[in-house]
Amino acid sequence: MPMEQSSREEFNKAAKSAQKQISDAEKKVGEAALEAQSNFMKTLEEMSRDAMACATAEIERGLKLSKKLSASQSVSDAVAAYQEWLSEEMTARSEDARRFMSSTQSFMTSGSKAFSNGWSGPST
Repeated sequence: MPMEQSSREEFNKAAKSAQKQISDAEKKVGEAALEAQSNFMKTLEEMSRDAMACATAEIERGLKLSKKLSASQSVSDAVAAYQEWLSEEMTARSEDARRFMSSTQSFMTSGSKAFSNGWSGPST
């Protein structure tokens, strides 16, 4: 009978240890998920601000072109206005592409962190 009692105690000890390990793993996964979600939200907010800034700048460039075309006295003035506008547009598109790549990298980084933080996968 004492052997049976000892086996039960060992089993209960092992069960409690396993439950604690499972609880700790769940906590780590939960924290990683919250961190990833927070990073995603920050990136989305940044992308939203960037999109609004781009839209505002686009409108301003359009208005500037419209004013210059209205004030142009010759075809060469109009061509110069279009050239300036096109140059500004190309620069803006280049900057937009850079921001997009940076945001995409941020998504990828936070996603990979979410899967690596506190998660070692099944043990064998």
